[in-house]
Order: sequence, then C-alpha cells, then structure tokens
Amino acid sequence: MESKSSAHYQRLFRQRLREQGLVKKEVWILPEHAPLLMAFERKLRQPQLVRLASMDTEEGMSMPQIWTAQALYDALSAAELFKGDQASVELIQSADASLHVTMHEYGDLPVFIAVFGEQIVVESLLWPAADVRDSAAFNEEVLRTHKLFPLSSIGLETLPDGQPCYTMFGALSSASTLTDVVFEIELLADNVIKATEAYEGFLKIDA
Repeated sequence: MESKSSAHYQRLFRQRLREQGLVKKEVWILPEHAPLLMAFERKLRQPQLVRLASMDTEEGMSMPQIWTAQALYDALSAAELFKGDQASVELIQSADASLHVTMHEYGDLPVFIAVFGEQIVVESLLWPAADVRDSAAFNEEVLRTHKLFPLSSIGLETLPDGQPCYTMFGALSSASTLTDVVFEIELLADNVIKATEAYEGFLKIDA
C-alpha cells in the first residue's frame, strides 16, 4: 500500500472543513491566549452557540473554561473525590505550578498533574528503569499490550535527579470539564495498579 505524507491528510482535513461550510479567518492574539483561542474555535465550529442569558461578554457567547494549576486545584479541592478520605490534593508552587494528588484508596499512590498550555498531563511513576531485568523485552511487551490500559500510555523519562524511570500518563485538553479531569485521575490510578500486576514478571525480585 502506498504511504502518504502528512500533507495529504492535511489537505483532506481542510477539504472536510470547507465541506462543512467553515471559512478560515486570520487573527492576531497574544501567545498566552493560544489555548483559549483553540478551545473557542471548537465552539465556533458548532452549528448552534450557547448564549449567556445575562450577556456578560461582549460577544454574548459562553467562553470555555481553560484550566490553570491554581484554578484546577481550587476546583478539585471541592470535588467529591477529595472531600472524603478517598484522595487528597496539594498545590506545588514553583516556576511551573503542578498538583500532587495522593490516592488513598490505592495505597496512597502519588499522581502528579501539570497544565501545559493546551493540555493537562496526569502522571504517575511506575518504577525506575534499573528495576527492569530485560529492558528490550519489557519495552516490546509494553508496545504489544498498551491497549490493555485505556486512555493511558507508558513512557520512559529522566527525573530531575538523573534517574531514568518508567511512568504512566494520560493527557486531556486544558478546556476539559472537571468531571473529565477527575475521571482521568481515577482511571490512571487504576491503570497503574493493573500495569504493575501485568508487568511484575519483568521486574527484579528485590525491586
């Protein structure tokens, strides 16, 4: 089968947009507003727009929620998952603020959440690369079985201390609903436990 370049799919994508009656408009914005523009663009592609009853904005349209680390922390703190003893959340103040979630129902599993412009990344450590007996065989097994863990991926990254570690992560739009963010957190925690059970045979006995 003949392989096609990404330009081919880009042309098809633009063609579909034109067939939907959409038109291209050039806008000039500040760089930090790019996530907001992307989320708002998706709303403007819909045939019917949700109007604010009070007409609070000049356009009279409901602006999508774009999460920041602080806003997400405030919202999660009031969410049902964090109001009991199932989980707790902490805001880590730094140059790039992030959230530290402790999933008490999963043995106090730590989950980290970071907001990077257009996306939210939910991540948890699996184990150091040094704990894997045969990294080549393990990597191949991960590629063959990654679909067992819906909406989560496994990656290899280097921690600030220089130690390479395997992590499991999920990503969603920074314009996602709070319900979707909570779902991603719970699903990732569940997938981490399942991955540990599925791949424990690749780990050193004393790991």
